[in-house]
Amino acid sequence: MIPEGSRIGVAVSGGADSVCLLEVLRELASGRLTVLHLDHQLRGEESKTDADFVAAMAERLGMPFVSRRAELGAGNLEEEARRARLEFFREAVLTGLVARVATGHTRSDQAETVLFRFLRGAADAGLAGIRPVTTDGLIRPLIEVERRDVEAFLRGRGISWREDSTNASPRFARNRIRHELLPLLEREWNPAIVETLARTAEWAGGDAEYWNAEMGRLEAELLVREGDAFLLNAGAIRELPPAAARRLIRRAIERTKGDLRGVDFDHSEQALRLSDAGIGSRRVRIPGVEICRSLDWLRFVIYADAKRTVAYRLPAGVPGIIPIPGGQQAISLELIEKSNDSHGGESVYNVGMGWVDWDRVAGSLELRNWMPGDRYQPAQSASARKIKTLFQLARIPRWERCQWPVLVDGGSIVWTRQFGAAAEYAAGPETRRILRVRETSAE
Repeated sequence: MIPEGSRIGVAVSGGADSVCLLEVLRELASGRLTVLHLDHQLRGEESKTDADFVAAMAERLGMPFVSRRAELGAGNLEEEARRARLEFFREAVLTGLVARVATGHTRSDQAETVLFRFLRGAADAGLAGIRPVTTDGLIRPLIEVERRDVEAFLRGRGISWREDSTNASPRFARNRIRHELLPLLEREWNPAIVETLARTAEWAGGDAEYWNAEMGRLEAELLVREGDAFLLNAGAIRELPPAAARRLIRRAIERTKGDLRGVDFDHSEQALRLSDAGIGSRRVRIPGVEICRSLDWLRFVIYADAKRTVAYRLPAGVPGIIPIPGGQQAISLELIEKSNDSHGGESVYNVGMGWVDWDRVAGSLELRNWMPGDRYQPAQSASARKIKTLFQLARIPRWERCQWPVLVDGGSIVWTRQFGAAAEYAAGPETRRILRVRETSAE
């Protein structure tokens, strides 16, 4: 937990757990400690008195003292207070003020956390509870010590602490678990309920470590990033054991929205069912994310982005490069005289799909996105077809179609991505001037 010679920040609220933590680390860390205190500003004068108490303790022990007043946002008060604390501690680590931040969480806190998350439907990762060491620099040296032992330690040394009046309020769910539910379970069901829940956290934590490594492997192999979206192949998901498939779905959701807040078992199952064989185009919405199934792919995207479709119709000057809105690609238009019977290694007698007879273009060209009902005859096709049919035959997912570039001459389609020039515009051996149409990077 404590790298040799490093400075440790000790989160001290003034309560028994944090005061005990400071006393213990004072002996173990050879004095290289900085006291951190966050004033949540929730209890008026009482909060100020707590801050003064901690400041005086740090001064008495000859330790640096750093404090901050929290600015809590709207919403769940417990969640906002927790967010503010983590932000304060992580900033202390990131700025180099300290190498780690120690918090006073005990085994009793662990039991309350596991029970709280279980009641809210958490799976194994959530049941791992409070981690003794985290990747962002938090450590919990008292995580195997119960709260009653902390208080006994302080009383035995004559050390005082502050009592937070809100800890007794039934307004907060954690207090109801601490003062009502856990005592009931201990009294009527299992006298060792705290130990049992703590063991559950340890067991679940080990499982979570294994699955994190396994998900890292599967993510690298199967999860495809496409701009701000993530793709999973439905067939590949079906081949996985259900335990791995569920976790990979959750990993895709987490990568998309940045966290799993608000995502429960039912949401994951809705997404997993989209991978079933026989399901065509379909979509589900879970908190913050839209998951769309098209052909063999599931696409995960932030819900606001999923609704954002850019309709465009742009003048296409020749020569020129026209960026495709909403993407990284552009359409390049280049005029080639037949006297140059070789251009870029391509002969005009070996005409490419993007080669248009310039003399057949009657008006000004425009570049627009595909629209339902668009129909044309590709140069290599025997008859006209709807572009939607071509999408289906070419296995083009629905989310790629809306921005699909189409080059038009008035009301006639001249060229479109992948399917090439229209038969009536395609260059041939008799062509004198060639319009070369190709995709390139917008950069």
